[in-house]
Amino acid sequence: MKTIISKTFDLPTTKKGLPNYTTGEVDSIHKSTRLIKHNSTNWNSLMRSLFFIAILFVPTSLFGQESVNSITVKHITEDIKLDGVLDEAVWETAETIGDFWQFFPSDSVMAQNQTVTRILYDDHTLYVGIRATVPSDNYTVSSLRRDFSGRGNDNVTLMFDTFSDGSNAYLFGTTPYGVQRESLISNGGSGFNASWDNKWQVESTMFDDHYVLEFAIPFSSMKFPEGETKWRMQCYRWDLQSNEQSAWAQVPQNQQLSTLAFMGEMEFEKPLGKSSTPIAIIPYINAISQKEFSTGLSNNDFKVGGDAKVSIGNSMNLDITVNPDFSNVEVDNIVTNLTRFEVFLPEKRQFFMDNSDLFSNFGSIYSDARPFFSRRIGIARNNEGNTIENPILGGVRLSGKIGQDWRLGFLNMQTDEDINNGIASNNNMMLAVQKRVFSRSNIGFFVVNRETFKDYDFQNDNDKYNRVIGVDYNLASSDNTWRGKFYLHKSLNPEDKKGNLSTQATTTYNTRKFSFTTDWVYVNKDFKADLGFVPRRGYLKAGNGVIFKFYPKSGIINTHSINPLSLFYWNPYNDLQRTDHRLQLSWRAEFKDQSTLSLRLQNQYVYLSYDFDPTRTVGGTPLPGNMGYDFNQLTASYQSNYAKRLTFNASSTVGEFYNGNIFSLDGELSLKMQPWVLFTLNMNYDGIRLPEPYSKADIWLVSPKVDVTFSKSLFWSTLVQYSNQRDNLGINSRLQWRYAPLSDLYLVYNDNYSTDNFSPKFRSINLKLTYWLNL
Repeated sequence: MKTIISKTFDLPTTKKGLPNYTTGEVDSIHKSTRLIKHNSTNWNSLMRSLFFIAILFVPTSLFGQESVNSITVKHITEDIKLDGVLDEAVWETAETIGDFWQFFPSDSVMAQNQTVTRILYDDHTLYVGIRATVPSDNYTVSSLRRDFSGRGNDNVTLMFDTFSDGSNAYLFGTTPYGVQRESLISNGGSGFNASWDNKWQVESTMFDDHYVLEFAIPFSSMKFPEGETKWRMQCYRWDLQSNEQSAWAQVPQNQQLSTLAFMGEMEFEKPLGKSSTPIAIIPYINAISQKEFSTGLSNNDFKVGGDAKVSIGNSMNLDITVNPDFSNVEVDNIVTNLTRFEVFLPEKRQFFMDNSDLFSNFGSIYSDARPFFSRRIGIARNNEGNTIENPILGGVRLSGKIGQDWRLGFLNMQTDEDINNGIASNNNMMLAVQKRVFSRSNIGFFVVNRETFKDYDFQNDNDKYNRVIGVDYNLASSDNTWRGKFYLHKSLNPEDKKGNLSTQATTTYNTRKFSFTTDWVYVNKDFKADLGFVPRRGYLKAGNGVIFKFYPKSGIINTHSINPLSLFYWNPYNDLQRTDHRLQLSWRAEFKDQSTLSLRLQNQYVYLSYDFDPTRTVGGTPLPGNMGYDFNQLTASYQSNYAKRLTFNASSTVGEFYNGNIFSLDGELSLKMQPWVLFTLNMNYDGIRLPEPYSKADIWLVSPKVDVTFSKSLFWSTLVQYSNQRDNLGINSRLQWRYAPLSDLYLVYNDNYSTDNFSPKFRSINLKLTYWLNL
């Protein structure tokens, strides 16, 4: 089946180039330094030295809080009826926690609207009762759909660090309407995997001045050591009508509210038993009808397959999939691409979600070079070089904890052959081992292997296999003031058995009023990661950046910051020729109503080593290669208050672009008819004016979406994406009925048209039934 623009596995690519960074990229900062001419061998030696020296300079203290909040959790034998009322007598015996600290607009005073929390447990379930005070019943809840956005909804969220490692946690949250969300938290609180699903319950009741939440979270939904008596915990809250964010454990405002460095402790009255996650069988059936209009071929098919989840010990998960189908997965948002750079699209397929950070977080934290990118599995390039679906025959994933400080991950998946499109059957494997060191840091080792076991006439000998091995050190201090990444990777191929290197050394120092980041990345010109994300090769990247933060005592601005940034690329194989740079000065303000405004002035230099047309005009004259282009741009961005029924964000860029000029306008308009209907309209316009004989272009990307939630179990959404750059109008409409916990019936309609003559390109309809059965 041809991959079309609205499919979730579509992976648009371009030639190598400079990333198009966004205003939020204050962390993507790089260190410039005095450079000495070296050949590639010397650069390899230098980067090895930097890697091992950096590991020596790490903090060794415990978690950074001066005092730790704690609660004793009482073990009960009484039954609790989950109704959001908290009228059982046993709730009165539970220890109470309150005194939430404000995180926004201040981090040094108690919350204006307090949150009172009680926790109980029996042998199988953790119960949490919450009373949240509000100024009125004017709640902000965008929809009834599961896995809502935290910043756009009133909500209370719980995080449990069950291994007390400060690196990973489970998140459970809900709105005043009892809408659920759950996530796997990684990277010390900066990584959110909202595609993770599990069975748990919550009920709510709403009043004029408060709402009540009653959670029932089975211990089987989490992993933890047998006999454990203590977890680390955080409870935080977004109160949008008061523009207030608060948390039980006080969090400094220069950190994320979700950081795992700042948490309280919950002590269990009785040791916990085994983490007995049940075996889950998740079969599916899918009836498919599709037509490819360019070839006139139609296909009606019936697919059967499924997944299984098996618990191994207290801390390991075994996931098995046979003939997986991802037709129900939410489609990707199209991105206008003006660079020579491959677009990074997040993984959304449920099979790859559990402990995904254990596989995906190796390599550059800024996506310069990642050795494993799960979206490579299930897509391939055909004879014309286009990405198409490559069916997965089956696979297994083993992941989780081995003891207190060790984690293990193993993945093996087999993809099918497609002789007509020149695609070989491949075995895709990754092994990852990670050990916690000091309080919150870790060191990991991995092996990635993509290999073909069959001889194909259309395959080159050098494509028989690709292997990448490496070691990563992730630095995270106890109070999150210091963060960093240091890695050394080597790729191996049949014609290159000595291997080629990719390496990074980056460190961030972050305090309340000052932040500094320094970063080095080196990728050898022959480094290859078939299952990874490596948008460009053969460069040394360096730079530096500083953030100065200010906290006004009065006025409408809550905080603002100034951020000078420098970013440089050099070619180590051509006398350290400068190939790209970005010099940037930005200012960002966050207002007391939670709206934001930013301004950015930047100078960019790009050396084109080959002819390139950034407009991608068919038959257009490309800009000549082997020369450099220097241009300046000004960008302004604004985000309105998320609590309003009508919200918007807008960003505009004006200035030079290569040897011409550009005017860009991005925007999103959202209208909440809460909690039933959410309408969003995304628009992107790029007006590019290059001098004759080069191309001019008006590039439009328009994406309206309507999301209707009839109830907490019946949803309908339709997304339309119009892109004249890709000559495509895509329509994706999905009706979902959650007829049982984590069990769904989907009706999914896809349609794609050419924008030139509005002729149909590809059309499909899927009726898919899944069922989650616990044994």
